[in-house]
Amino acid sequence: MQPHRANTILVLGILSLVLCQPLGIAAWVMANEDLQKMSSGTMDPEGLETTKIGKILGIIAVALMAVGLVVSVIFIALFGLSFAALPSAAQ
Repeated sequence: MQPHRANTILVLGILSLVLCQPLGIAAWVMANEDLQKMSSGTMDPEGLETTKIGKILGIIAVALMAVGLVVSVIFIALFGLSFAALPSAAQ
């Protein structure tokens, strides 16, 4: 039986919220793999709850990253349009 990686997944989930949001992808993927192994009985199920928490934190970080990207694209598009509407100073 393999040992669980719940603490690693939890740390990645926390760091993804605090420091670097792409770490949320790693936490999410690792948690999915571990949860599948735990349910099949090939991994120690002791870290089940911690793994689930790390997965949730990773999902939240990825969602926040996606929202941030969408807001950034909208902001850049609006700023670009408003900048293009200014009269040209080179006449």
